[in-house]
Formats: sequence, structure tokens, C-alpha cells
Amino acid sequence: MKEGIFTEELIAPCGMNCGLCSSYLAMSRGHEKRRGMAHCTGCRVRKKNCSFIKKKCGPKLQKDQIQYCHECEDFPCENLKKLDARYQKNYDYSFIENLKLIRDKDIEALFEKDLARYTCPDCGDILCIHNGKCYSCMEIISSKD
Repeated sequence: MKEGIFTEELIAPCGMNCGLCSSYLAMSRGHEKRRGMAHCTGCRVRKKNCSFIKKKCGPKLQKDQIQYCHECEDFPCENLKKLDARYQKNYDYSFIENLKLIRDKDIEALFEKDLARYTCPDCGDILCIHNGKCYSCMEIISSKD
């Protein structure tokens, strides 16, 4: 496994691997911001815990009562189910399955799964989950195969 490409702090409480996100990849690969493009260091790094559902799950995450949503007695809650359904439909990626993998195995299992699916065959860097783009060699490759 490639060391240091994904880190635990890049896994949001909701199960998103921020290391696959276009905003993170553009920022971390030194691309300038363009109109409408946000740069992001990841939910945990920004001390946001979770950009999508923190507002609705706030107390448990804000008080560090849980680190990942799978630790919550309401897992998977309606908020997470909606987010998961959107990502499954648009990107063939499941936050709920990621959280189950972390819970049942460990975070390294998630890293291995994501590396197997999202490694650029041309340069070996990471493909973006949102657009299939490699922000290192700038190739666009479908990762849904």
C-alpha cells in the first residue's frame, strides 16, 4: 500500500474519504482556485468534523462523544441515509458501507479499498471521486469500472 496518501484525519465522521474529493485534491495538488471551486483540507483538519450532517448531529460530534457515525445508536440515521443515497446514485460510493468496513475491520481496510479503486493507472496518484480526474497528471479516467 502507498504510504501517506490517505490518513485517518481525512476520513470524515460520515464515512467520506476526503482524500478523494475534488476540493481536497485540487488544493493538495497545488491547483489555483477557479470561480465556483472551493479548496478544502478535509472535515477533521478544518475542525468541522462533518460538513454535511454535523449541524443535525452536532452534540455528539462537537463533544467528541463519537468519532464516526457508526458509533451512534441511531446509525444509520436519516441524514446519513440521504447523503449515502446521493453519493451512491451520483458516484457509486457508499458512506454507510465505508463506516461498516471501518467498524468491522479497520480504517486500513477502507484505505486499501479506495486505493484499489481510485488509483490513477497513468501516474499512480489518486483519482477524484467526483469527476474521475487525476489532479497530478490531469487525466480523466472512469473509476467506476
